[in-house]
Amino acid sequence: MPYLLTYFKEAKDDINEAKIWYHSQQKGLEKRFAEDVKKAIVRLKLNPYIHAIRYKKNRVAHPDVFPYSIHFYVDEVMKRIVIIGVAHNSRNFDFLKQRE
Repeated sequence: MPYLLTYFKEAKDDINEAKIWYHSQQKGLEKRFAEDVKKAIVRLKLNPYIHAIRYKKNRVAHPDVFPYSIHFYVDEVMKRIVIIGVAHNSRNFDFLKQRE
């Protein structure tokens, strides 16, 4: 049975902020970023357990091109994947540890 996919509001905000920044750097780059993140999310939805637990119960997936991390956990009871945040790899991820 496939997992449902849910997002924290803050995760959607993370993606939108990154898209705004990439658009400010080069027109159309935000679309490439969004597509790269989307592909990574499709892959993690197919097999979320391929990603090891990094902290608490959270796992981390990576897009192919852009230097970002997709932080998520698997809720086995509800059969869903919950994306808690999307952050640039150069950031300190402590702010994501507060989300849950």
